[in-house]
Amino acid sequence: MTTYNGFDVLRTHAQRLQGTGIPTLLAAEPDRVKRLALKVGPLYVNFARQKYDAAALQALLELAAARDVTGGFQRLFGGERINITEDRAVLHSALRGNASQAPVAVAANAEAVAVQQRMGALIQQLEASNVTDIVSVGIGGSDLGPRLVADALRPASGARFRVHFVSNVDGAAMQRTLATLDPATTAGILISKTFGTQETLLNGAILRDWLGGSARLYAVSANPERAAKAFEIAAERVLPMWDWVGGRYSLWSAVGFPIALAIGFERFGQLLAGAAEMDAHAASAPLDRNLPVLHALTDIWNRNVLGYATHAVMTYDQRLALLPAYLQQLVMESLGKRVKLDGSPVDVDTVPVWWGGAGTDVQHSFFQALHQGTSIVPADFIGCVRNDDPYTVNHQALLANLLAQTEALANGQDSEDPHRQYPGGRPSTLILLDSLTPQSLGALIAMYEHAVYVQSLVWGINAFDQFGVELGKQLAKQLLPALQGQAVEIADPVTREALALLR
Repeated sequence: MTTYNGFDVLRTHAQRLQGTGIPTLLAAEPDRVKRLALKVGPLYVNFARQKYDAAALQALLELAAARDVTGGFQRLFGGERINITEDRAVLHSALRGNASQAPVAVAANAEAVAVQQRMGALIQQLEASNVTDIVSVGIGGSDLGPRLVADALRPASGARFRVHFVSNVDGAAMQRTLATLDPATTAGILISKTFGTQETLLNGAILRDWLGGSARLYAVSANPERAAKAFEIAAERVLPMWDWVGGRYSLWSAVGFPIALAIGFERFGQLLAGAAEMDAHAASAPLDRNLPVLHALTDIWNRNVLGYATHAVMTYDQRLALLPAYLQQLVMESLGKRVKLDGSPVDVDTVPVWWGGAGTDVQHSFFQALHQGTSIVPADFIGCVRNDDPYTVNHQALLANLLAQTEALANGQDSEDPHRQYPGGRPSTLILLDSLTPQSLGALIAMYEHAVYVQSLVWGINAFDQFGVELGKQLAKQLLPALQGQAVEIADPVTREALALLR
């Protein structure tokens, strides 16, 4: 990796811009609003309210070039084993199209298409049955992606299946879900990459017993033999995934089985097509007009140069209410690293804390802190140009609030009363979907995926492993016997005291 220290250059630009407000930046660059806007397929994204000028952005682009972001995309789409800590390729893009003609990528796409055809056949069988409800059991990447897309795109009425998601090992979640259903008209899907995830195994056992057996159980796993054996699921009802698909990147695979049931198989294909369109853009657009690259560089500017420790996502469409939680996992599990690819410590901060909520509800909760708190929180504001409901005035009010909040955060307002003064200077990115369709949602999610990858290239870390989640799981397995009354030696004094109280 080059020794070019772009961060020092960026800090020089930040010092030069210190005290320069967003309105001043807009006034100083008359073409700024249009120059910092991109329209890629169904997405319009505007970075004009970020706190960099043309020279600082050029320095960010030079940093991206020095980190070989263009070559990084070629390695990603070409199926090189860029997940070096697990010695795996990263080919979730092959699940939705051929962004590369590299033989390994073409072969992966052919496998994905074959599994999609199998999934379509299973859906047809379920459509011909008396099943009305589907319970999808998984956690993390096996739950958040499907749950988000199914919730966002399910029709307001007339869906063939009602799809319910259970992830938490807390038995109350499964109890409440099953209490509303009839086992005679319900089927279940167990989703686990390894089929060793404790939450999925425990909840899956509850679901199997409630159904009265495995006849209406389906599974998705990279270990299909283990899935079939553990729950006696017939092989034809077990769909594979692969080790070259990370869990948080897997909704495009057979992990999307509940998505296809919730929104329809044809619309699931449209979701893939929208993501493939973003793949093609990321692979071919120059850095200065590459949407994921610009989003990633903006995040790096805010995190590493301006020092902002959190990032918010506000969705001004209730159907996208789960998007902040989904992005929280995608970004923080991918980028929550403290060592580089070579094992040496990182020399800059990595991922900020991602959080957020759905407008206009959140305006009445944490927006007070965003406007007048002492910490500046960069934000993505996401809305839809067109609404699909018949309540046009409501949609107009929703968009008015979106525009008003971004303006108020950026520009602020003076007042002789300090309690009523808005300091402004809060940066945000405006993201507008033409409308909420499978294509636009697919493109939006893929944009964030690629932005995460670009940040990992700049920081020199691996975005595709997640060893940090393992230690707590290992300790939980050791502690479970103690909670069940077995004699277990506990070294930690706080845990030892808590166990005594719990028992």
